[in-house]
Amino acid sequence: MVQIMKRIFTFLLLCALAAAGLQAKPYRVTSPDGRTTVDIDVQRQITWSVTHNGQRVLAPSVISMTVSGQVIGYNAKVKSDDIKKIRTIIPAPFWRQDFIEERYNQLTLNLADGWSLIFRAYDGQGVAYRFSANEVLKGDCVTAERVEFNFDRDFLAYVPYNNDTQHPYATSFESKYTVAPLSRFRNDAVAFSPLLVCLDNGMRVAITDSDIESYPGMFLKKGEGFSLVGDFAPVPGMVHETPRRGQVVVDTYTDNLAVIKENATKKAPRNFPWRVLAIAESETNLPTNNLVWLLASPNRIGDTSWIRPGKVAWDWWNDWNITGVDFKSGINTQTYKHYIDFASENGIEYVILDEGWSAPLDILKVNSDIDLKELARYAEEKNVGLVLWAVSYVLDKDLEKACQTYAKMGIKGFKVDFMNRDDQEVTEQLYRIASTAARYQMIIDYHGMYKPAGMNRTWPNVLNFEGVWGLEQLKWTTEDIVEYDVTFPFIRMLSGPVDYTQGAMRNALRNEYVPNNSNPMSQGTRARQVAEYIVFDSPFVMLCDNPEAYRKEQETTDFITALPTVWDETRILQGSIGKFIVTARRSGERWYVGGLTNWDARDLSLDLSSLVKGQHDAVLFRDGVNATRNATDYRLESVEIQSKKPFLVRMAPGGGFVLIID
Repeated sequence: MVQIMKRIFTFLLLCALAAAGLQAKPYRVTSPDGRTTVDIDVQRQITWSVTHNGQRVLAPSVISMTVSGQVIGYNAKVKSDDIKKIRTIIPAPFWRQDFIEERYNQLTLNLADGWSLIFRAYDGQGVAYRFSANEVLKGDCVTAERVEFNFDRDFLAYVPYNNDTQHPYATSFESKYTVAPLSRFRNDAVAFSPLLVCLDNGMRVAITDSDIESYPGMFLKKGEGFSLVGDFAPVPGMVHETPRRGQVVVDTYTDNLAVIKENATKKAPRNFPWRVLAIAESETNLPTNNLVWLLASPNRIGDTSWIRPGKVAWDWWNDWNITGVDFKSGINTQTYKHYIDFASENGIEYVILDEGWSAPLDILKVNSDIDLKELARYAEEKNVGLVLWAVSYVLDKDLEKACQTYAKMGIKGFKVDFMNRDDQEVTEQLYRIASTAARYQMIIDYHGMYKPAGMNRTWPNVLNFEGVWGLEQLKWTTEDIVEYDVTFPFIRMLSGPVDYTQGAMRNALRNEYVPNNSNPMSQGTRARQVAEYIVFDSPFVMLCDNPEAYRKEQETTDFITALPTVWDETRILQGSIGKFIVTARRSGERWYVGGLTNWDARDLSLDLSSLVKGQHDAVLFRDGVNATRNATDYRLESVEIQSKKPFLVRMAPGGGFVLIID
């Protein structure tokens, strides 16, 4: 009798739970190759967990979003579920390869409250999820989003903190990485993404987001145990404009993460950003992980034939400090004609007019020392494009008129700077700038910027992004950039290209380097600076030094200017995060192999049989024998490659190399 009563009680309890929508309902989506699995439990809360090759990647982690007082994901009921299998090939203009084979399975959970939760599991890339509203939203406000990344153990992590604890959502996204176990994640700080977690058996997982449109980007902060949780900049309340540059500084924030505006939600569904786990079985798979790009909204421009990637002669890093001329160098017409002449002589596609060419608060008011129409005419005559620097807010105030005016003049694009935020207002602003510029066939380089998050797929005219602790830091910092150079390609670069601004001709050993604003130098060797053009993803890449420095080093200049900036294929041949990296890129039938090391000298034995077969002629730009005494020492030599034999190359401390195989 007791047993019968227990069974009746259990049955009634299960019925009650089911009626209340609280009974656990498992769902699963697996990548097409069967190696990556996402498990979702829908009960009082929705959780997801991830395994790869049978190894736990993510422990059960809660998902929810609060919209106008309704918690999407709490006591959720699934009306229906749908599985899609996607196998396609996508053109990838200006990416690290010319096309991408996309293979994923998608699970959509259609919830009873008019929302959907979408999960994807990709072959060889990782997993992601996003919320989607199936009805048009107008005036609704997102007040919270719960994003958890729970781990089973105290794994080591590479964390880029925002060190301004008083203003956690104001940052240029340029921090170096703190390497520490998850348990030691700082309680007083937030980190931006991508953030890397090192799992067992060499597996790595990068946490980030993609398709950030009209919504804030994701920061990360410490959760309970070995957990990270998402954190988001609210919509600004009061702001003020700085008098020097017209930057907008946030004084107060509202209670909303995002306000759903009618002009951003003309039709359903209204998709929210992807929460991304990029999974790599080894560190060398990280720099070529395409998941963030694949998750972004498709190309909105259509024809991209007018977009011209390439190299840029840059004025600001070298402080307009040209010599050997009979005019006073500076922000004036004669100086920029000099830069244009240099670019034309060397086949460099662009010259940037950086800060100072216009009034600080009015992009339509040109500096009286600059004859911009004449410069545009002169540049066109020399087959060089001009790009104008602008503070994002100042440009946005007169966006349509600025694009119309300067495009008609022959200006090719804008370098947009000092966003230093990723709240909803800024993400909307940057999509607006990209869209408007595209209508006038103008390119964009986003400086002072968060990671790309796939924007370069949606708007291919946005060729490059900063969000990296780049060479400009060496005008003022005494910190070590050499180790960072062999760290960020494994983390930040999986989100997209980097505006690192390499190309220094004054190169210094570790004990010789000093910061210098007007006559700056690099840390590490000359060959390292050249190799950075291969290792770093940069379809729109600077030559940061001044024309006279390049003319004095014409052999190096000729080598750099002959390098492509877009690629048909990219592979990582060897590497270890924080130690070294060797990248191989193909342009047509030719392979370019570039390597960087930290401050340790390194002898490499490279197996090139996966790139070429048989015997090939090649050119090698490498550290000279005396690069340990003089960082400018290099050798440029012809070599012979035999695919059946390892290729041996030595990198000096802080060194590098480039090998071009015909």
